[in-house]
Formats: sequence, structure tokens, C-alpha cells
Amino acid sequence: MTPVGTKERKTSSASASASASAGRGRRMDPRISARRTAVIKEQGQRRLIIAGVVLAVAVVVAGGWFLLHTSLFSARSVTVTGNVHETAAQVVVQAGLAGHPPLLNVNTGAAAARLEQLPWVRTAAVRVSWPDGVHIAVTEEVARFTATTPAGTWETLSDDGRVLDQTATRPPGLLLLTVPAAPGQPGSVLPAKDAPGLQVASTLPASFAAQVTAVTVEPAGWVQLALTTPIVVNIGTATELTAKYEDVSSILAGATLHNGDVIDVSVPQAPTVTPG
Repeated sequence: MTPVGTKERKTSSASASASASAGRGRRMDPRISARRTAVIKEQGQRRLIIAGVVLAVAVVVAGGWFLLHTSLFSARSVTVTGNVHETAAQVVVQAGLAGHPPLLNVNTGAAAARLEQLPWVRTAAVRVSWPDGVHIAVTEEVARFTATTPAGTWETLSDDGRVLDQTATRPPGLLLLTVPAAPGQPGSVLPAKDAPGLQVASTLPASFAAQVTAVTVEPAGWVQLALTTPIVVNIGTATELTAKYEDVSSILAGATLHNGDVIDVSVPQAPTVTPG
């Protein structure tokens, strides 16, 4: 039998030996420790590099943004083409470019829309040209008719009824359009009540258009033409215009007419001529 004291000493000795072995097992290889330290150091360096790159990019972007908003890249050179009645200065102001804004802030679509609000501008195109240019090309309306106002002034109209200009004297070479509703200010369009006269005036055929000196619209919508002969043509309503124009052309070409005669084609199937 083994004495108790001896047994306890052996157990204690075995535990100590096991602890020492475990300690030796947990001890890290110096090379692994060095490699781990190097990896941690490399990761830290990469984070610093990435942070530096991000910061540099942010600085470049911010600097570029500020640079693009300086006078170096502003609308300093604005060219306008196609304008005749609207001055270049009016076009530049209407486009919002009088203050030489940065090109980044130039909205070409919005600028073109504003330009088309000018009385004479039918269409407009705006193009940015870096580093400091803006090109504006406008197409102007064509003056076709003239009408008077209650104030005694004369207004110039396009073929679609847009009021282009207002003058104190009658513009030369334009067909007189007398309508029941007075035209508005330049830039506005004739009211719907004036539409029959505008429709007839805009569709007169080449066979006798040059002989028409005036188109008059009665309040009820009936349209009358005054010719150079002088002869009056009652068109009636602005319907069946092709047939009515054919009747007028035939009568002017084949009938013997006298000053003051009235051609009535309000019923195209039964045109008449009334002596003046």
C-alpha cells in the first residue's frame, strides 16, 4: 500500500508537469508572431493610404467644382444668329445669360423655352461650348398680316395669328386683316373669335391670293374678301374652302366683272355674282 503523503506528492508533481507542458504548447513561434505583427502593420498602412486617396479625391472634386464656378468657365462669349427683329442684347437677356453665369448652371432647354416667348422668335436652340461659350440660334416668325387696334395702332401678325409687333403706322406689304376681337400685345395670339379670318387669310390659293387686299370677319363669323379690282367676295363661313376657292377662281377667270360687283360663294354649289 502506498502511503497517502506519497500519493499526494505524485499527483502534485504530475499537475505541475502538465501545466508546464501546456505552457510550452501555448508559447507562439517567434516567426508567426513577427508575421502577425507585419500583417497588422500592413493593414494599418493600407487604411491610411485609402483614407489619403479618398481625401485627395474629395479635395480634387471640391477644387474642380469651385474652379468650374469661376469666371474661367462662365458664359463670357455668347453668340446669337438668326435674329433680325429681336436684338442680340434682348436675346441674351431673355436667355438668362446677361450675368455671365457658370456654364454648369446654363439650362439650355429652359433658356430656349424662354427665348420662344419673345414675339418674333418662332424656335430657338441653345448650345454650350466649353470652356466659356454659348451659341444661340433663333428662327424668327414671318410677318403675313396686319390689323388695327381700338387705340389706332397697327399690329403685325404671323400666319398662325401671333402678334409680332405694334407700330403707329401701317406696315407696308401686308394683307389687312379686320377681325371682331382686337389683337393683344406683342407675343400674344389672336382670340378664337378671329380664327375664321385667320384661316381664310392663311389658305388663300395662288390663283387669286395676290389680288386680295383685305380679309374681314363679321361678328357672326362670316368672311369677306376685298380685291384690287375692286370686287368683293363673300366667302361665308370658313368651311368647304377648297370648293369656294375653286368657284372664285373660275368666276374671276371667265366672267365679265365690273367695279363693285359682289361674288358670293357662301354656298359653293350655287355661286352668284351681284352687280355693284
